[in-house]
Amino acid sequence: MFTGSLVALVTPFNDAGEIDFSTLSTLIDWHVLEGTSALVVAGTTGESATLSDDEKVQLAKFAVEYSAGRIAIIAGNGTNSTHTSVALTTALNNTGIKGFLTVTPYYNKPTDAGLLAHYQAISEASDLPIILYNVPGRTCCDLSVSLVAKLAELKHIIGIKDATAELSRIQSYRRLCPEDFILLSGDDETGLAFCQQGGDGVISVTANVVPKAMAQIQQLVKEQKYEQAQAIDSQLAQLHKNLFVESNPIPVKWALFYNKRLPNANMRLPLVPLSANGQVLLGKTLDDLTQELQEF
Repeated sequence: MFTGSLVALVTPFNDAGEIDFSTLSTLIDWHVLEGTSALVVAGTTGESATLSDDEKVQLAKFAVEYSAGRIAIIAGNGTNSTHTSVALTTALNNTGIKGFLTVTPYYNKPTDAGLLAHYQAISEASDLPIILYNVPGRTCCDLSVSLVAKLAELKHIIGIKDATAELSRIQSYRRLCPEDFILLSGDDETGLAFCQQGGDGVISVTANVVPKAMAQIQQLVKEQKYEQAQAIDSQLAQLHKNLFVESNPIPVKWALFYNKRLPNANMRLPLVPLSANGQVLLGKTLDDLTQELQEF
C-alpha cells in the first residue's frame, strides 16, 4: 500500500467553502477503479494549510469509511508545532487510516536536533507507520540524508516522500537507511527517473488527473519495462510541468474541474482559482493529452 502510484488527493469544497464529501466520494471511487495504490488526504495538495484539525480528522474518517477497505488511506499530520502535530496524530489514530505523511516543520527553521526531537515525539504518539515528507521548496527546512538515516531508526518511521528532485540522494538513502526503508518521489517531473534509480513509487499530483496512466507507469517499472514506462511518462511531461504553472494545488483543481471531475475549482484563501493565462495553457495541455492517452 505504500509503494506504486499514491495520489496527493485534492480536497473538494462547495460554494460555501465547506468540504464537499459527495464529490470526495466520487473521487475515491474513481481512484479505486483506476488502480491508485493509496490516497493521501490532508496533504499539501489537499490544502492542509487551511484545513482545521477537526476537518483533517473528518476527511480521514470519511475516506476510510467510504472506501471500506478498497484502498489505503494515509493522512497528513504534520505542522510547524510539535505539540499540535502530536495532538493531531493522536486524534487521527483511531480513524482507520493506514499511516501518516508527516511534513517537516515549516517557517520555524529548526536545527537537526530539533527535527529529531520533533519526529521522535510524533512517532511516540502512534503505532501507525510514518512517512517523512521533505519539501524544502515550501518549508525552508531540508532533511539531510544523514538526518533521514537517523530518523529511519526511530520506531514507526518507514519511509520518505522526497520532493527535492535531487536524484543523487537515492543511492545515499539506500546506503545509509534500512533495506526496507521506502523511497517515494514527491516530484512528478522526475518521478520515473527516481523509481528507475531505486525508488519505490510516487506520491503524485499528476495522478489526480490521470490516475490510470500513473498507476500503469509504476506497474511497468515494477516489471522493469522501462522503455514502455518512459513512453507513457513522456506523454505526461507537459502535464507534470503545467500542473505547477501556479502554486499547487491551484492548477490541479482547475484541471479536475475542466475534466468534469470536480463541480468547481474552489480554493480557500489566500489561494485563488487559476488565472486566465494559466487556464489557456493548462486547457491546451489537457486537450492534447486526451488525444495521446486514449488507450488509458
